[in-house]
Amino acid sequence: MRPGTRLGIDVGSVRIGVARSDPAGILATPLETVRRGKGDLDRIAELVAEHEAAEVVVGLPTSLSGRSGPAAQEARRFAEALARRLAGLLPEDGIRLYDERLTTVTAEAGLRRSGVRGRERRQVVDQAAAAVLLQAALDAERATGLPPGESVRGSR
Repeated sequence: MRPGTRLGIDVGSVRIGVARSDPAGILATPLETVRRGKGDLDRIAELVAEHEAAEVVVGLPTSLSGRSGPAAQEARRFAEALARRLAGLLPEDGIRLYDERLTTVTAEAGLRRSGVRGRERRQVVDQAAAAVLLQAALDAERATGLPPGESVRGSR
């Protein structure tokens, strides 16, 4: 297991949820919601530097059948652009795509159970989904001893 803080990224069409792990890579917590568009990669680069992240896990939204659709293609494009932006800040295999099936549904349910409602829930659901995604990746890595998901290599 690679030591250091990891960031989890849940890419949406409007917002990007960001979560972080503790330095031991055991627990994921919501961090921030970044507005999608101009400056989003720069903000994520700032978070990588600020939290001294060793790895970034980007959610790959596949269908329940395991197929990749337009959202998965967009997540791949985003991850590749992020890899190019973070060149030199992370190891070459420091960006990984990880299956995020049902993370938003799980995050919504958890927020609902916690009593978070309406507008407040919309503001944090992306961060919560990123935390669910990152926690799943951390747990998978601990269980298998292998890096989670697949490595992304941008055009460096």
